[in-house]
Amino acid sequence: MPVFDTRSIRDFPIGNIPLRDHHATLPKDCSIHPEAWIDARDLAALADQGEGSLIDESGLPLAWFSESPASGPALQASNSFVIRHPWDLLRANELHVSLLAESWIPADLSPLVSIDGCVRIGEGTKLLPGVVIEGNVVIGANCKIGPNCYLRGNTSIGDHCHVGNAVEIKNSILLSHTNVGHLSYVGDSVLGEKVNFGAGTMTSNLRHDGRNHRTMVGETLVDTGRRKFGCIVGDGVHTGINTSIYPGRKLFPGTSTLPGEIVRRDVHA
Repeated sequence: MPVFDTRSIRDFPIGNIPLRDHHATLPKDCSIHPEAWIDARDLAALADQGEGSLIDESGLPLAWFSESPASGPALQASNSFVIRHPWDLLRANELHVSLLAESWIPADLSPLVSIDGCVRIGEGTKLLPGVVIEGNVVIGANCKIGPNCYLRGNTSIGDHCHVGNAVEIKNSILLSHTNVGHLSYVGDSVLGEKVNFGAGTMTSNLRHDGRNHRTMVGETLVDTGRRKFGCIVGDGVHTGINTSIYPGRKLFPGTSTLPGEIVRRDVHA
């Protein structure tokens, strides 16, 4: 799957922090499934229980304090799960970023930037006039944001990224060195490293009938469980200007599109 082809799930950043580093903040006496997102509220409930394991809907152990996950009663997780598919990253990012309570904002922020929500901005990042941020957003170091762009939802943007004029990013994950420079919309999507969206590239994230999006995993059409779901874009993808991407489509690492192309099916290398 794109974004997983070039890195392990444990190395993937959630809120710009690799999953393995999230695990490192958990209690040392707690065993964790290596590819699980563990919600602090679920873990607190397990600690209060004092024994047993935290399990997902299928009964798979996610976390346990005992020597074996089979020891003691099982507690059904509410917000913890194994990251199996790229859209699970969006769910983990939503949960993590939505709970951020402390903003990190440069002292020299332009008065022509509007912020409503908790925002964390890395060192050396510039927000140009006309940037509007709504909701909790994480932006890495040495990025250029704006002018006149709109960031909303629980969005994470990595280091050395450029989000430019008349661009809207909603509830998405952008990894480092990725550029969405002009006149584009990215919604409910995951973009890998060193991606470049040509001017006017648009992602669609909503079916006309309002039903959940489905996408191909191998030879199987899988229900993502998401009513809003854009695209999954691997590392090094370049789109031509005015590319339109159907919901739930995947662009594999190193692929590209032509100017004006409509992406109706997954784009494989």
